[in-house]
Amino acid sequence: MNKDKLIIAGPCAVENKLQLYNTFKAIHKYIDFFRAGIWKARTSPKNYAGFGEKALPWIRDIQKKYRIPVAIEVGTTKHVELALKYDVRQIWIGARTTVNPFAVQELAEALRNTEIAVWVKNPIISDIGLWTGAIERLERVGIKDIKTIYRGFHSEENTKYRNQPRWDLVENFKHYYSNIPILFDPSHLSGDTKHIGSLVQNTHKSINGFMFEVHNNPTKALSDKEQQLDPEEFKLIIKKLGTDG
Repeated sequence: MNKDKLIIAGPCAVENKLQLYNTFKAIHKYIDFFRAGIWKARTSPKNYAGFGEKALPWIRDIQKKYRIPVAIEVGTTKHVELALKYDVRQIWIGARTTVNPFAVQELAEALRNTEIAVWVKNPIISDIGLWTGAIERLERVGIKDIKTIYRGFHSEENTKYRNQPRWDLVENFKHYYSNIPILFDPSHLSGDTKHIGSLVQNTHKSINGFMFEVHNNPTKALSDKEQQLDPEEFKLIIKKLGTDG
C-alpha cells in the first residue's frame, strides 16, 4: 500500500473460523497487518476470552496464503511459546500487562534472542514510567523491532470516551523514545464507533499508524461490540485518510 500511515485492523477477538476469514477477506486489501485476538485479558471470567490456541492454525494459514502478517496479543510465556510455534512474528503486550513489571519481565525473557516484533500498549493507568520501563526490558533482551500502541488511559471521570485521550502524555513519551513509532488505537480510546472517524481525522502529529477493531458483524460480536467497526465503516475511514493505495 502506498501511504504514510501503518494500518492494522481485525477483530477484537477470534470467535470462530468463519468470522475470522470473512473479516480478513473483507479488509485485507486495506491493511498492512491483520490483528486477531485469540487470548483476551477480560476483567470478568464470565466474559468471552477468545478462541485460544485452536485459532493459531487459521492464523498461520492466512499468513501463508495471503502474505499478510497477523498480530496477536500475548500475556503469558506460554502464549509466546505458542506464537513462535505457529510462525506468528508480530505480537503486542496489552494495557493490563504493561502495568505489571513482573509480567513484562517474564515475557521479555521468553522473547530473548528472537526476531519477533513487539508492540507495547500504554498501561491502563497514566504512568509513563511503566510504558518506558516495558520497552527498556524488551531492549535489554535484544528485541530490535519495537512499536507502541496508544489506546488512552483509564479515567474516573465520566466522559464521552471509554479512555482519556491524554495527548500530553504521548508527547512526554516521545521525549524518552523519539525513535519508536506510535500507533493509535481509536477503537479502545473511544469505546464507541461513532467517535472513531473524528478521532482519526484529528489525531496527534506524533502518530505513525492506526490499529482498528473490525468485525464482519459487530452487532453479533462476543466482545466490545460497541467499538468494532464493520468492514464498510472501516473502508470509509481509510479512504478519508487517503491511505487506500
